[in-house]
Amino acid sequence: MDVLRTPDERFDKLPDYPFAPNYVVVETPRVPPVRMHYVDAGPADAPVVLLLHGQPTWSFMYRNVIRVLADAGLRVIAPDHIGFGRSDKVAEATAYTVRRHIDWLQGLVDGLDLRDVTVVAEDWGGPIGLGVLAREPDRFARVVVTNTAMYAFDPAEVGKLVWAHQSVGDERVVVQEALLDYVTFFQRSPDINPSLFLDAEAGPLDADVRAAYDAPYPDRRYKAGFRQLTLLIPLTPNDPCVAINRETMAALRRWERPFLTAYSEGDPATRGWERYLQELVPGAKGQPHTIISGAKHFVAEEKGEELGTVIAEFVGATR
Repeated sequence: MDVLRTPDERFDKLPDYPFAPNYVVVETPRVPPVRMHYVDAGPADAPVVLLLHGQPTWSFMYRNVIRVLADAGLRVIAPDHIGFGRSDKVAEATAYTVRRHIDWLQGLVDGLDLRDVTVVAEDWGGPIGLGVLAREPDRFARVVVTNTAMYAFDPAEVGKLVWAHQSVGDERVVVQEALLDYVTFFQRSPDINPSLFLDAEAGPLDADVRAAYDAPYPDRRYKAGFRQLTLLIPLTPNDPCVAINRETMAALRRWERPFLTAYSEGDPATRGWERYLQELVPGAKGQPHTIISGAKHFVAEEKGEELGTVIAEFVGATR
């Protein structure tokens, strides 16, 4: 499999993103070793906050969150998933699976020997990051989830989610039309830039911000990772991601350490998950759950300082 590496000059002069690049080599079966990029900001000996982005963003989305957390005296690790940002890109789309994304992220967590970690999971950062937590719970101290979903086709999900995504018996499922449109659009479009979605949801964005979201992808060969991730959204109970999410949800049912939801008010795709997780996770009981107003899906882009403050206060109150 060919592995592509975005030229460094593509990342010159990114707005409000002054962070030096760091890398760790990670591995997964039947794919060449790849280099994973991460931001490392704040005091090296401070408690760790692990910021996990989703699709089609990269750690650039967290730039204002990173600044708030580092100023609060926390160590921030913000990786780019393989296929995203400054991390390597495997050119073959079928190389990307949910289990491999979990393997790669676990390689970073183990490679840096991160402990006492607060994981912040947005969008695909939930299934991937909490998938690592399910494997190695002792490395993690607390969880913050924002605008993420972990479909497991569990009957307990029915009636709690704004977007329909459930089994209805007789080997039939109901899936929100907009979700199917999103999945098929990514597969059928000749070419796509992430800024299209960021600008639609969080914009209008300045031209240099739109360019920063597109910077990792000089041409369509580099885009297999973020395009394939939409195809990995589970649409039936038979999807491999469902089996992984069920393992993760089982781990969360046992999670008694602090667990916070900080969803936005304007993201119907994930609304309802915050209430479901509050009921499901023992560590969510009694926590100061919040809804961030004035934001849609990409809450870290629209309300980064507010989200950073919520995270910093949560870490401080539960240390």
